[in-house]
Amino acid sequence: MRHPYVWMGLLSWMAFGQAQGAWTVNMAPGVTEVSNAVFELHMIIFWICVVIGILVFGVMFWSMVLHRRSTGQQPASFHEHTRVEILWTVIPFLILVAMAIPATKTLIDIYDASESDIDIQVTGYQWKWHYKYLGQDVEFFSNLATPAGQISNQAPKGEHYLLEVDQPLVLPVGAKVRFLVTAADVIHSWWVPAFAVKRDAIPGFVNEAWTRIEKPGIYRGQCTELCGKDHGFMPVVVEVKSRSDYDSWLGERKAEAAKLKELTSKEWTLEELVERGDKVYHTTCVACHQAEGQGLPPMFPALKGSKIATGPLEDHLGIVFHGKPGTAMAAFGKQLSEVDIAAVVTYERNAWGNAKGDMVTPKDVLALKQAQSQ
Repeated sequence: MRHPYVWMGLLSWMAFGQAQGAWTVNMAPGVTEVSNAVFELHMIIFWICVVIGILVFGVMFWSMVLHRRSTGQQPASFHEHTRVEILWTVIPFLILVAMAIPATKTLIDIYDASESDIDIQVTGYQWKWHYKYLGQDVEFFSNLATPAGQISNQAPKGEHYLLEVDQPLVLPVGAKVRFLVTAADVIHSWWVPAFAVKRDAIPGFVNEAWTRIEKPGIYRGQCTELCGKDHGFMPVVVEVKSRSDYDSWLGERKAEAAKLKELTSKEWTLEELVERGDKVYHTTCVACHQAEGQGLPPMFPALKGSKIATGPLEDHLGIVFHGKPGTAMAAFGKQLSEVDIAAVVTYERNAWGNAKGDMVTPKDVLALKQAQSQ
């Protein structure tokens, strides 16, 4: 009868051993000046705590063993001891000073964002990140790229499940990068563990952070603030390139930005806008309004056959551009380009059987933007 229990015990021990092999018992050093400084500070404090623990528990167990009642020990009788009181006041004070010196130096380094080589504005939206390279005329949104089939458990999970995006933030090795972190709607938090950078993104405020990355690669993080129903679908991905590769990438993005401006003045056909709008919709709108426009009522209404998507064209464009106060419908006037707004509105009016046959052109959106800025 014992054999089944023996085998169960062995299997449990083997399973525990395999799981234990995946555990980590310490922080990762990271790949930046700040993360290495934080790791070193952590190790200093850790070893101080280890020494304190050994001394305290050593004295405690030594006293318990040598002064137990069975040996006939008699407790000392005294009310106070000046020297002991001085020691247990001075020694902790010196320990705290020894800990405060490296901690203060590390904190000063963490908050010194001056003399940066690159300035990037990071803006949190529900549920994506917007990156703007200040002074470079380059900006873009970074959206979750994990396929919907994986999220709905209809396909196997990928290696970087919920930690992959369509457009990562790209940085060069060795440059000091300053982040200006804010939000457009609710509070978010931009966090990349390998950089030891974590800053709250608060509407109306700008928080600073900086990094200097020492090793090329791809580094991942997440929004660490409960910012809404899709909080878990808001990853951060940073791709670090060599300086020459970064310069090439930046040149390509500048060329794309110039090309996008040219597309605003292009004469678009209905078919071209619908094709582009399909891609915009399935990147930006699908999480709330679903792939077939059925929505998630009552919070996210259906677009298929809706009064908005089949009603007056101006009303449809207005709600996409301005959003709808008091609801989860965000304003996309600043989030999307003139071309993408025109394309997604045109797509919604001609998809899922809506078949209105009308269209919004990028020139219409540009005229709306100019009217709003006056």
